[in-house]
Amino acid sequence: MIYIHPLADVANCTIGEGTKVWQFVVILQGAVIGRDCNICAQTLIENDVLMGDRVTIKSGVQLWNGTKIEDDVFIGPNVAFTNDLYPRSKQYPDTFSGVTICKKASIGANATILPGITIGSEAMVGAGAVVTKDVPDKAVVIGNPARVVRYI
Repeated sequence: MIYIHPLADVANCTIGEGTKVWQFVVILQGAVIGRDCNICAQTLIENDVLMGDRVTIKSGVQLWNGTKIEDDVFIGPNVAFTNDLYPRSKQYPDTFSGVTICKKASIGANATILPGITIGSEAMVGAGAVVTKDVPDKAVVIGNPARVVRYI
């Protein structure tokens, strides 16, 4: 069974069984969300977002077009994703450079992920990190700019 809080605004999209969508979440038409996900309050998910199974999205996260999230990913509160390297008001790229988060990766609160970045499988991004380049599998990154401090 899918749970959608009555104060959520969910358009015609695909949501897998067992997923919970909490209050003040906005999911736009065309988004694909897997099974057994938990999408916390005040989250925005745009049209061209693909999310795997058992993903946790904490409050205050916006997932922009082009974002791809694989299975078993954790995204902490207020993580900032971006999808346009050169944003300008009313000027849009032909395609957006989404972010890819590979399976079992975790991203700490308030991290910023720049466009076109891939966060590797089982990688961990520390709270407040600013990720400016790809993160290898099983790497732990912290700081601004984020740098590898060890491997899991």
